[in-house]
Formats: sequence, structure tokens, C-alpha cells
Amino acid sequence: MHQMAQSSVFLSGMGALGVEIAKNIVLAGVKAVTLHDSRQCEVWDLGTNFFIREEDVHSQKKRVEAVHSRVAELNPYVQVSVSTVALDDSTDLSFLLNYQCVVLTETRLTLQKRINHFCHSQQPPIKFIGCDMFGICSRVFCDFGDSFEVSDPTGEESKELFIQNITQDNPGVVTCMDNHTHGLQTGQSVCFREINGMSELNGITRQVTVVSPYSFAIGDTSSFPPYLHGGIFRMIKIPKTYSFVCGHLKIMANLLRIFTFKAFSAPLQIHATMIALDMFQEQHKRLPSIGQPFQPQNTSVLFTKQSVQVCVNPSLVRCVSRCARGCLSPLAAAVGGIASQEVLKALTGKFTPLQQWVGHMSNPLFEGDRYDALRACIGEPLCSDLHKLHIFMVGCGAIGCEMLKNFALLGVGLARCSGEVCVTDPDLIEKSNLNRQFLFRPHHIQKPKSLTAAQATLEINSELQIAAQLNKVCPATEDMYNDAFYSRLNLVVTALDNVEARRYVDSRSVSNQKALLDSGTMGTKGHTEIIVPYLTESYNSHFLDPEEIPFCTLKSFPAVIEHTIQWARDKFESAFSHKPSMFNTFWQNHLSAEDVLQRMNLGESMEGGFQVIKLLSRRPTHWEHCLALARLKFDKYFKRKHIETDETAKKPDQLKLTVSSEEEREAISQLEEMLLFSTENLRMTPLIFEKDDDSNGHMDFVETASALRARMYSIEAADRLQTKRIAGKIIPAIATATAAVAGLVALEMIKVVGGYGFESFKNCFFNLAIPVVVLTETAHVKRIQIRDDISFSIWDQWSITGHEDFTLSDFINAVREKYGIEPTMVVHGVKMLYVPVMPGHSKRLKLTMQKLIKPSAERKYVDLTVSFAPEADGDEDLPGPPVRYYFSHEAESSERA
Repeated sequence: MHQMAQSSVFLSGMGALGVEIAKNIVLAGVKAVTLHDSRQCEVWDLGTNFFIREEDVHSQKKRVEAVHSRVAELNPYVQVSVSTVALDDSTDLSFLLNYQCVVLTETRLTLQKRINHFCHSQQPPIKFIGCDMFGICSRVFCDFGDSFEVSDPTGEESKELFIQNITQDNPGVVTCMDNHTHGLQTGQSVCFREINGMSELNGITRQVTVVSPYSFAIGDTSSFPPYLHGGIFRMIKIPKTYSFVCGHLKIMANLLRIFTFKAFSAPLQIHATMIALDMFQEQHKRLPSIGQPFQPQNTSVLFTKQSVQVCVNPSLVRCVSRCARGCLSPLAAAVGGIASQEVLKALTGKFTPLQQWVGHMSNPLFEGDRYDALRACIGEPLCSDLHKLHIFMVGCGAIGCEMLKNFALLGVGLARCSGEVCVTDPDLIEKSNLNRQFLFRPHHIQKPKSLTAAQATLEINSELQIAAQLNKVCPATEDMYNDAFYSRLNLVVTALDNVEARRYVDSRSVSNQKALLDSGTMGTKGHTEIIVPYLTESYNSHFLDPEEIPFCTLKSFPAVIEHTIQWARDKFESAFSHKPSMFNTFWQNHLSAEDVLQRMNLGESMEGGFQVIKLLSRRPTHWEHCLALARLKFDKYFKRKHIETDETAKKPDQLKLTVSSEEEREAISQLEEMLLFSTENLRMTPLIFEKDDDSNGHMDFVETASALRARMYSIEAADRLQTKRIAGKIIPAIATATAAVAGLVALEMIKVVGGYGFESFKNCFFNLAIPVVVLTETAHVKRIQIRDDISFSIWDQWSITGHEDFTLSDFINAVREKYGIEPTMVVHGVKMLYVPVMPGHSKRLKLTMQKLIKPSAERKYVDLTVSFAPEADGDEDLPGPPVRYYFSHEAESSERA
């Protein structure tokens, strides 16, 4: 951050790609950015540049003047200036000496090469990045000089592992505890601490030689005392130097891999195709006309120095050239995110830079409106389908803001086409959101995210119809987001930051057979997942529960700082949230202290009563009492350390909670005193942990308690920032990754709307720090075989329609007649309606479904879990798909309507 705040960037070209890069690097917080462009605003720009408005087109403003103020207000700490001077082959380039990085978009290749050569020849070199988009193709080129040092190639936190043993030998060999793999490579270095016995190693760094996945050598340890026990090692990051080649055609040695696991020659073919387009542009001073492909005169491109000759695929050239002048805005978002991260790498030396290229490829009718650039790439029919879409987006944070921007540029959900974008998010805007949620400004703080984002999106494109709501999507709101609501949708988009909500939205999408587009980021990493009915697996199909820290570890065996921070956070929740909430709930259920006293005197047991009495008996009445209680808590938590062994630990059934007669008398005495007060005094105020308010003392408690706990167990304490990140469960987020992931999702959305086949969809994982982009086919939906001729997948749903007198026996017969297999068990939620081996269940066959299920008056159907008899005796019952039981034909008709 310090290095970025001292760096200036020159950015040329305020088209789709340029404005994406401008947004991201200004949000990141560089010192200064100069925006350069000499073109006037056109109608075309309204569908590609989210900072250009209709009034800018009508007043014939220059593009850079139109976007300047809107870019500048993203971050008041960044100086944003404007340049409209001509940039051509005769321009004196000495003005670029004022910048640490130069980024070119929409610039001819020969001019890019001239500027690249100038930047490379300076001492120190000016970092150069060239970016281009040709319709459905794009590329990024980086040149950071002959010698560019990277202090942190991966950005990953250094892993710490416990030591099992260190041999007293030459070389000494370190073995990891519990056969954990160390993940080291020969030549890397590690630092040791907390070793007992061979303590000379503590605090020093040794280079390693890998012996096995679980052990490594560290040089001579024969002169040290024998190793006794304990110890932790941490990998030390070593700076790495990269060398860049000047010149756009000298690229074959270090071509960034975009993994597709199919067609490995595709990136090279795409690159060769764009070189052919460059040649056309140099010759004709323009790109090919839209819809008019050109045939390259040369059928091969020679990449100099490496002497690699690549044949140009004529059909690929024709395909790309048809729409080379068009613009696919989600592709601009994705590539803009990647290119912006390269700018930040150039300025900071953090993360591995791109070496040196990345390329990507994803009968128009023109109307003279903002969507012509889109039509040039995908055609009018698909463009029209996007306008009619009904989309439900859950979440309106960083990814949500970027998705709404993409919807606006693509014209998703237009009012005149009866389309709609429904977005919901219960959160309010916080100050910490402003560095990546680009639709929000300082004056929006504490306003609802969804309402504010919807208004900002309409400023980009007023034709959209947006329904902004403030609800969580969870079982509690299922009456609002019911099946009738989902039936009106074309697809669902998640922009969430937690797994629980993702799993719920996924289950609702599968139940209603709607496509779901999921994505997420963590720092420089991002992922997308495309879920399409009857084609792919769902999110829940492969989800694994995250590992949690065992309670016994937090209570008695903390080993790393994460354990003590989580312990401190748990103590905060117990003391300041759970206990006050329980206390309030108790008094909501009991009208007065007098009522409780009478019931206790009668020997009546009351849930939570003993805990409430304890809180009352220890209630401080003056400041000195608070100090005394604090001292007792300190002694309990930090002075005595109780660790139970297997020999001394009590079994759970031996633990009994009893209240002595003395405690009863004390409790009654407390309650008698309370009779002097009204019921309103019997209240506590639960606290909700808030990490960002330094005045509330929440982080002070967690940081101090964690540090004291760490000191007890000889663990190195964390600073406040690290404590806040762990205690607040902060997921690192940056604008570059967010923009990239949202662009990739929008590209897949176009495929879903277009009804593309299974092989066209791509899930993606990327890490902009390394950098690597991995594209994979989605997981094909699995079918479960019940019998030879009967199978089902997660997307299948059987249905049975009954009536008022429809019995359980009628239901079983109906399933057998309709689907050819007889149910052996019927379950509704957690309630077993029919299990033959259960006593009395055979009598239920005569009961009506209405009596067994007892639905509410407005309930039209229920989803039942049904199992079937196996083909062979002794085998387990076979699972089946959900069976939706409609209570009447009218219910079925109205639901499907």
C-alpha cells in the first residue's frame, strides 16, 4: 500500500477495457492516474463504458472528460488528471518519465511497440502494459524491464508446522509431526522457534534440502544439544527476479497458460489470429467491418528469436474478424481485472507478474443504439433474450456491484421487454466497502446496499427494471421467495460471502430447476461455478463441510495463535451475547420476579433459571465490584491452567448440575430484593461483535484476551490487524479479482441464456498473484439407478396429486402405478410418515395424507422423501427423487401456472 501510494500511472484509452482498469487501480489506491483519450462520446459507448451517460453523448463530450469526475470520486486520495494530447508516431515521449507505469488500450501495435521500447530503455525502466480487445478476443502484454524483483511471488501466508523430531547429525533432518506434508522445495529457507533441547536453532534461518514429503535436511546439527520436544518451523519467502523481453512478437518462451484441458494449441492460435488483425489494422488503418470477415494473405506468423512458425487458422480468423470491432463488456471486465492486477504488481513488486502474454476468446443486425457493440459479438436474437431476462441476484456487495454493472451494459432485464433484475441484501454500506464496491460513495455509508446499488445502476442504464429488496434469503423468508416466485425466473445469481447461504440458495434453485451462477473471491483468488438444470451437478453435490477447531483444543491445548483468538472470540460471545440473550428470553417467558419466586418455593423447575440466578447474584452494583469481578475472571482464565489427562478426566455421565440449599436461599434472597423493581429493570443488553468500531471495546477485549492466553502457552501473539482478520472472519477482497470473477460469470450467463450445450460451459479458478487461470468443464450430473429401467438425478422430481380423502395407501399405490416401483418408506422432513417396521405404522395406511401431514391452510403441496425396496433381499432400501405431493388438482394447476 505504501508503494502504491507513491506511484503514478499513465492510462491511455477510455473504452470498455480502459475504464475497467481505471476503476480498479483508483480503488486500489495509487498516488496518481492520468487518463488519456482524444475520442468523443458516441452512442456505442453507452453499452461499453459504465461511466458515460446519454447527456455526454448529446453534448459531444470527449470520453476522458466524461469519465474523469466519476473515476475521481471513487477514491479521494488518488489524484486523477486528464490528457487529450495526440499520441502518435511523432509524439515526444519524454512526458512518460513522470510515471512508474504506462498502460495502453485501443492503441495500434506499431505505436505500442514504440512506447514499449522507450519505457524499457529507461533507468529504472518504466513498467509497460499493453491491452487489446477484438470483439470476443483479448490480450494483455507486460514488460517490467530486464530485472524486476518480486518480494512475495505468491502472496500466500507462510505455513507453520509442528516438529516431531530433529536428528543430531550432519546433515540434521527435521520430521513433521503426525506425518503432515511440509510442501517445501529444495533451496527454500525456514525459520525455527519454540524448540526445546536444540534451542540454538530458535530464531535462525536454515536452507532446506527435501528428503521426503514429511522431512527435510537443514545442514549440520551435530554440535547442538539433543532435540527434546516441541518446536515450530515457518517457511521464509525469498525474493525472486524476473527478466522481461521488449517487443510484442518475442513471446513464445513465456506464454501464460490458460488451462482448458482441451485444445492446448488454442491460445497460440488466438494470438496468431490477433497478430493477423494487427497486420490488417496497420495496412487499412481500421479493423475489419462488422460482419465482413477478411482472409489473411499470409497463412502463417513467424515468432522471431524462438523461430516458431504458427499456421493461422483461416476459419478462426474469419470468425474473429466478423466481430473484431464489437465489444463484449463482461470480457472487458474479466480482462480489466487481470490487467489491473498486473499494474499493481508492477508498482509494488508483490505477486508473480505475467510473463508476458495472456490471451482469451469467448450476422449482426444494427439498431444504432447502445447495444450495437454487443450485437456485433453475439447477434440480435441472443441480445434480445438478455433484454427479456428475469434474474434473481442474492447479495449486493463487491461481486454484486460488478454484476449489476455488467447487467446494465448488457441490457439484462429491460422494462420495455418485460424483463427484471431482482436483487436483495439486508446489509448496510460500511466505510470498508468503498475500496472495492464501486457503486458506493462516502455519502452512502449506512444506507442499504441493494437500494443504493439499484439507483447507481439505473444511472448507467435507465432502461433496466430493478426490484431492490432488503431481505435475507433463508428458510425464514421462504413464504416470500416461494416456488411461485422462482417459477417467474430465468436464472439465479449468487454474490454471497458465506457457505451456508450458498447451500440454501443452491437447494432452492435445484428444487425449482433454475440455473444458478455462483462465484467468490479470496484476495487474488477467484472461482466461478455454473449450475445448469439436467446438465451439471449442484453446489451441494460436492460441498465438503469446513474443518472446525476442536473444542478441547481451544479449551486446553492451544498450539497456534488462531486457537487463542478463537477462544477469546468465544468468550466474548458467551459473556456479552449468549448469556444476556438467555437472560432476556427468561424474563420474556416469566412475567415478574414475584411469579418466579412463588414457583421456585413450590419446587417447580424452570429452564434457564439457575443461570439467571447466577447472573443476578453476581450483578455488580458499584465500580469496585466490577474490578473485583474482573480480577476473578483474570485468575480463572490466565492464572491457572487446567489440563485434564485421560486418567483424571470425568466421563460425561458423571457430571451433574445440582443446586444446594444454600444456593437456593441465596437465589430466593436475590429475587426478594428484586421485587422492589419493575419488570423493565430485568433486562440486559446483548452485544453483537463489531470489529470495525474501535470505540466499542470489542476488539480490545479479544486482542488482549488472546494475547494473554497466547502468553500462557508460549505462543507468539498476533498484532491487532491479524487479530481483527481472524476474529472478524474477514475474507480478503480486492477490486481486481472481484471485477474479473463477475466478468467471467456474465460470460457464462450469456451461454446459459443462449441454450448452449454441456461442453460450452466452463467453471473457472484463477489466482492473479501467480498468475494462473484454470478453465474446466462443469461436473456432469450423475444419475442414480433404482432399477434397470428407472434412474434419477438431483434435478428430477416426481409428482403425485391427491384430494381431500386421499390416504397414505392411495399415495403408495399412485407412485407404484405412475413410476413402476413401490415405496417402502415415506418421510416428511424429519417426520416418518410410514416405516413398515415401526410399531403401529401399518395402521397409518388408512389415514388421509391431510391428517398425517397437517398442512397449513395456504400450503398447496409438500415434498416427501421416498425410499424403495431393493431388487435383492438383504440389500438396503434405495433412495429416490423427491416426490411432490399436491393436495388437490387445483393446487397443482395454480402452482404450475
